[in-house]
Amino acid sequence: MTDQHKLYINGEWIETNASVTNVSPSDTSDVIGHYAQASTEQVEAAITSANAAVIEWGQSALETRYAALMEIGNELIARSGELGELLAREEGKTRAEGVGEVYRSGQFFHYFAGEVHRQIDDRAESVRPGIEIDTRREPVGVVAIISPWNFPMATAVWKIAPALAFGNAVIFKPANLVPASAWALTEIISRQAVLPAGTFNLIMGSGGAVGDAIINNPNIHAVSFTGSLPVGREVAKATAANLVKCQLEMGSKNALIVAADADLDVAVNAAFVGAYSGTGQKCTASSRLIVDASVHDEFVAKLIAKLETTTVGHALGEGVDLGPVASETQLSENLAWIEKGKSEGATLAFGGSRIEAPTEGFYMEPTLFINSTNDMSINREELFAPIACVIKADGYEDALSILNDTEFGLTAGIITQSLKTASDFKQRAVAGCVMVNLPTAGTDYHVPFGGRKNSSFGPREQGQYAREFYTTIKTSYVQA
Repeated sequence: MTDQHKLYINGEWIETNASVTNVSPSDTSDVIGHYAQASTEQVEAAITSANAAVIEWGQSALETRYAALMEIGNELIARSGELGELLAREEGKTRAEGVGEVYRSGQFFHYFAGEVHRQIDDRAESVRPGIEIDTRREPVGVVAIISPWNFPMATAVWKIAPALAFGNAVIFKPANLVPASAWALTEIISRQAVLPAGTFNLIMGSGGAVGDAIINNPNIHAVSFTGSLPVGREVAKATAANLVKCQLEMGSKNALIVAADADLDVAVNAAFVGAYSGTGQKCTASSRLIVDASVHDEFVAKLIAKLETTTVGHALGEGVDLGPVASETQLSENLAWIEKGKSEGATLAFGGSRIEAPTEGFYMEPTLFINSTNDMSINREELFAPIACVIKADGYEDALSILNDTEFGLTAGIITQSLKTASDFKQRAVAGCVMVNLPTAGTDYHVPFGGRKNSSFGPREQGQYAREFYTTIKTSYVQA
């Protein structure tokens, strides 16, 4: 196939006998391209090449690594308009969100370029006279990066950038639903001549075939995975069998508390951005809105008024607030959850239906349930949809108890004007990231990111904490 977007293995673009067709969820007649699917033999070849390359790249000069990451970041930022449109076209988030994601991806590379120069090691006094001790961090080796479809550029980059910065080789497997952004990123990285062949490899394919071949390979030294809890458990099992380091970001069921003293305009904005931006397809989305009974009715009325003015349409359309969901499968699951919520006794206060649009796509109304309880399945399981459920709470303690009553613990938020309440919430909310008077969705790249309970496993991502996963420690003893 002459129009096939190829794999990238050992510094070469490789065509395959199989491919998938990538279409836009905004318009299914819009074919973005055909993307190669790797065989298990090609997975093995990529891992072999990465193991050879990591020796040279892991010992490369710091200035070499710094310059490479800066150049990649510069190009992502310079082309954020073009690549952001591509991202929006294939994933369904709005153009503005797509451009912002690519721009932020460039910033990730810039940040970790700086981390290249901050690799300062330690020394220690020995308990034995005449012996010097130092500790240093070295590359962990070959890192497999398995990224999700909802942030096809940013989530991949916040793994790839530190992996390269700390001298590792990379096997990158993107979600098969969104290969175009991954291929565009790889094309940029492939033009860095300083990277030894095999340092970066793009392996596209299904999780069941290619993903399994990667995570079960004993010649991988670390796996960083973002996706669902069931798949994360399988990654943990596979890597444990081979004693391979793993880092997992999995499910969530985040909540936003609207306290009795909340500024309701702030609360509505935080709820809307947290629950519905990105069409609700964020691991940080606040799908549970826990509202104090004293402000419940007014908050619900204001949020419905906001939803009534929300425009759903083509991801590249002007004035569009929400694009389509990412796939027909996702849309079907979302509509099934709406029926489930109604059958469980929640009241459908807004939305709940598929939207017919000028183009054939996967559009649905932003949806709001009220009169829901925390034991309903719509409040227990991650929906990954533009669906939020209001739970009425009898005061702050009741709200906090409801918020923590989940198997997940990624993000949690509260809207309050009380410093005392905010301080208490920061201590007692069982989550990896807590937000006060902000949406639960939205984090910075220079500080750690991750959750508690079944949301995360292993070292934190992002910021200086990333080195815990992407490096290993060596202790040296020297007789003076």
